[in-house]
Amino acid sequence: MIVRSESAKPLSLAAIPLRVHEQAMQLAIAAARANPFFPFGAVIVRAADRELMATGVNNRRANPTLHGEIVAINDFIARHGNRGWGEVILYTTGEPCPMCMSALAWAQIGGVVYGTSIETLQKLGIDQIQLPATAVIRAAPFYRGEILGHVLESETDGLFLSRQRV
Repeated sequence: MIVRSESAKPLSLAAIPLRVHEQAMQLAIAAARANPFFPFGAVIVRAADRELMATGVNNRRANPTLHGEIVAINDFIARHGNRGWGEVILYTTGEPCPMCMSALAWAQIGGVVYGTSIETLQKLGIDQIQLPATAVIRAAPFYRGEILGHVLESETDGLFLSRQRV
């Protein structure tokens, strides 16, 4: 299911073939493997040419706010500056938490694609704030991006299910 905020935007996740989303999600899954305890991996891809622009993996040991999406945002800024957000899509193994989704909305990122839902993460024993990313974007009328969930969900669910426990 694709949810779009109220304002229209040219970037359309539905216009991109599912296999393309799956290829990018494989990159997020590969990034996630760098943290076997919390395999939240994220990549930022330019929609027009599918170029990998940034990567990130959960690094909460260094800082509790360094979720995979935040690390990817910081990597993007370090490489490309704080511009061009509407032209890129963030792919992440787990549905963005409210903090991460808010940061993505403030950045005005063109789209967000995730694998495992917050609800499933909670069922798998990973603490979550029970506020879906769609609720965050509905509360941010200025955000014009889209969100698409459950891409390669069986693979991302497996990643979280088989993670090492702390």
